[in-house]
Amino acid sequence: MAAEEAFPPSPVGEPEIKTLPAGVLLKASAPGRYFDQSNRLFRPLFRYISTNDIAMTTPVEAQIEGAAMFFWVAPSQRAKVAGNREGVEVLEVPERLVASLGARGGYTETNFAKVRDQLEAWLGTQSQVEAIGPAYGVFWNGPFLPGFMKRFEVHVPVRRANPVAP
Repeated sequence: MAAEEAFPPSPVGEPEIKTLPAGVLLKASAPGRYFDQSNRLFRPLFRYISTNDIAMTTPVEAQIEGAAMFFWVAPSQRAKVAGNREGVEVLEVPERLVASLGARGGYTETNFAKVRDQLEAWLGTQSQVEAIGPAYGVFWNGPFLPGFMKRFEVHVPVRRANPVAP
């Protein structure tokens, strides 16, 4: 059975501005960088959803600096959330506006950096929005799918830019 999606994936190779829904996320964090800690971050989150019989939802979000991994909780599963415990923090997040660029490839620091750089260059040409936070990863597939088949995105939090007065 396929996991429920928290929001639709961005098209591969086509930057866009999109609104992410408000929701409940489960967060695990560790010192260092995400790509050095991803296995360590996954374990407590998976244990939490398994123990509480919470269905997996895609995508998984990844904060790169100050490593953190976030699992979305589907609205139908929210009653099963049992509060903060065992290295997992429960977060209520508001609706968010992001610049997004979808890509294919393995979940590596090199692939992330390449797509981040492309997205940030595109974002620099957009006058209607401005970045308000660092880029982060959004991963759509599980570990057993071959890297060339995996989909991921890079998001940069943005806000609508104030028009320049004449």
